[in-house]
Amino acid sequence: LAKYPEIKTLMGPDPHLKWIVSGMVFTQFLACYLVKDLSWKWIFFWAYAFGGCINHSLTLAIHDISHNVAFGNKQARWNRWFAIFANLPVGIPYSASFKKYHIDHHRYLGGDSLDVDIPTDFEGWFFCTPLRKLLWLFLQPLFYSLRPLYVNPKAITQMEIFNALVQLFVDLIIYYLWGLKPIIYLIAGTILCMGLHPISGHFIAEHYMFLKGYETYSYYGPLNWLTFNVGYHMEHHDFPSIPGCRLPMVKKIAAEYYDNLPHHQSWIRVLWDFVFDDTIGPYSRVKRLCKLANGS
Repeated sequence: LAKYPEIKTLMGPDPHLKWIVSGMVFTQFLACYLVKDLSWKWIFFWAYAFGGCINHSLTLAIHDISHNVAFGNKQARWNRWFAIFANLPVGIPYSASFKKYHIDHHRYLGGDSLDVDIPTDFEGWFFCTPLRKLLWLFLQPLFYSLRPLYVNPKAITQMEIFNALVQLFVDLIIYYLWGLKPIIYLIAGTILCMGLHPISGHFIAEHYMFLKGYETYSYYGPLNWLTFNVGYHMEHHDFPSIPGCRLPMVKKIAAEYYDNLPHHQSWIRVLWDFVFDDTIGPYSRVKRLCKLANGS
């Protein structure tokens, strides 16, 4: 920032985010109507090939919204409510809990018992062969959901209760209007596309040590177009208040700080290497002891 103060001008809300996200949400509601009479094999096909991609992208929009980039820091409550709206096609209440834990991921990156993004000792011990690592990738949504409850349980907030009630209400409306198949389409898409799917390569690419000494990596491939530039992950951790749409500008402005860092060009290659490279697995994370921000 001292060398490139113009980066500060990139901070602040993205005025287009709320409209893009709203379009994605209503696209999924339209898809619910279109799939209501399909056979089950086509329900799962379209959940994986289409709906799940949108849902995964929406979870990454929720990631951006958790940093208040939809309406700005002065409208924090609007960001929380909008994240719950973005959550609706995911089928499972998620956004409020994500916000609660994602703060710790940035504040205590790699912190033992604080950063719930780090796999548990059991995950590292058991999922250590190619077949087991493949299974672990498939089960990622389960581990991401349950790990926080084991590693760093926190009290349920009012916003989480509101998130769950709104989600249940909308799910019941969809079920009443169009039956069970649209609900399965939404939830199956979320589970499948946050598991063994090319877009899910970002889970591994972001913080797994493919090179010793480097714990955060960016990805500069085309899937950034579908994921709100979550691949610009080094840039994001440096400037979390800059929305994803402007992170490429950070790299362009401060090129000498990023161009020579190791990075990924393919999330599919990341998944392949994770499964078949014996030196990489759930243990391939930096884990450190961190003091809590209040000094305790």
